[in-house]
Amino acid sequence: MNLPEGPREHPRVWEPGEVVQDTRTGRVGRVMGHVGPRHQLRPLNGGREWEADPEEMVPARQSDALTDRVAEANRLSREYKPRAW
Repeated sequence: MNLPEGPREHPRVWEPGEVVQDTRTGRVGRVMGHVGPRHQLRPLNGGREWEADPEEMVPARQSDALTDRVAEANRLSREYKPRAW
């Protein structure tokens, strides 16, 4: 016996500025906005935006956001070249 499928929950509309994790890619980003059903996310320390499906987004844990920031700080420290005065 096939039961009719119940109503699907409408995907959450994330607000600009919220920090989320894209579960498809594992990346953490800040919601910049949305066009149609897809949301634009930007890495916390700037960079190129990517699109994510709201059904694949979850609120980022503080540890996820911190890990992303530490990785960026490490990358910047490796690129740092002191000035020659």
